[in-house]
Amino acid sequence: MSLAVRPSASSFTRILLAVLASVLLAGCASLIQREPVRINVVGLEPLPGAGMEMRFAVKLRVQNPNEAAIDFDGLALELDLDGKPFATGVSDRKGSVPRFGEALVEIPVSVSAIAVVRQALGVIEGEPKTEVPYTLRGRLAGGLLGGTRFSDAGMLKLPEPLGNPR
Repeated sequence: MSLAVRPSASSFTRILLAVLASVLLAGCASLIQREPVRINVVGLEPLPGAGMEMRFAVKLRVQNPNEAAIDFDGLALELDLDGKPFATGVSDRKGSVPRFGEALVEIPVSVSAIAVVRQALGVIEGEPKTEVPYTLRGRLAGGLLGGTRFSDAGMLKLPEPLGNPR
């Protein structure tokens, strides 16, 4: 003969309350409002490329206007020029941006030959431009919520020969 032990109503209630409390705490944590990080491109240096690609080291100044430090374990970056994809990059770099502080972060990006040709044709076929709009999107990976996304947009001044090819 075997005796089956059935949980009592009070232990079931305690388990249910513990699960409910966990769900409520997780919900409250997601309500914490964080200010978006501010990103500025502060440098661009050429790197050796392979084949027909161009490579650059993009230096970003990351500003954290929040009360808690942002720890990251990896970065991803996308750069569009004139509304078209231009460069992408990833890095497994680890770091931290202090609370109400800033950090310089460097990420290598690749530009395919096709992207360069597409941009050059756009400049040649269109009106001469002295500036081109850019959009920068990325993510500082890691943390409890999977990371911190960022974006920046503005106008990029073209060197004189590119801005006025004719």
